Amino acid sequence: MDDEELLADRFHAHRGHLRAVAYRMLGSLSEADDALQETWLRLSRSDVSEVRNLAGWLTTVVGRICLDMLRSRTARREDPMVESFVPDPVIAPLERVDPEQEVLLADSVGLALLVVLETLEPAERLAFVLHDMFAVPFDDIAPIAGRTSTATRQLASRARRRVQSAEPATDPDLGRQREAVEAFLAASRAGDFDALVAVLDPDVVLRADSGPLVTGLAASKVARGAATVAKGALMFRQYAQYARFALVNGSIGLVTAVEGRPMSVMGVTVVDGRITGIYILADPERLGRLDFAAA
Repeated sequence: MDDEELLADRFHAHRGHLRAVAYRMLGSLSEADDALQETWLRLSRSDVSEVRNLAGWLTTVVGRICLDMLRSRTARREDPMVESFVPDPVIAPLERVDPEQEVLLADSVGLALLVVLETLEPAERLAFVLHDMFAVPFDDIAPIAGRTSTATRQLASRARRRVQSAEPATDPDLGRQREAVEAFLAASRAGDFDALVAVLDPDVVLRADSGPLVTGLAASKVARGAATVAKGALMFRQYAQYARFALVNGSIGLVTAVEGRPMSVMGVTVVDGRITGIYILADPERLGRLDFAAA
């Protein structure tokens, strides 16, 4: 085995971890893969013979790349991020998860949290993700952010307050999650408005991201309140028969495909037996880039 093959093997050993970092930083699976490719290129051009902690070195490199990507994304965006935006979901079957997906799904990083992360400034997101999710010391994050360790700690603290003030985390029990989603799906299929309202929290928020090209009733939207969300579910009840259960970012969710064509992925937040948040990705372009075979 030559030096390049050995280096490739060492990189591959850390690939799952690095993709998890990039996904949490970017909320996009395709962009996370782009960040990994750039990380490999930088590794292949670097002399790491004296690097004792390659995992730490790679983590800081992918963090710096993701920070640059976030800043570039922010600079290109003329308008504020639309409220209906839903990050790329990680889909997996209920019965098995491959090793790389398992790393992505670790720590129950749900769509609700990723939505909150999208509201952070790039440096805040970097500090929070690397420190709070991956235990990278502030002294190592500071040079990436271009701040002092104290200032980097403050960035993470601000981000942490934003995260903690968001909606409560979903019930970790998959059985209770499934009960709520099953009740929602059954009520949708039956066209039972009252049953839908009963399984929805009174202050439920639905975010449906259909992308910029879809118009009409299926266009991107944010809906609030049990009655409003229930009415919307009934409008699309004809698709409920095609929905099947899957793990969506580690929680029970639904994948809908008609004659093999993906229509949507739905993740939910369940608290005290009721659905408090619904996150639907129905953007045809982005759905086409997801791995539905894995589910």
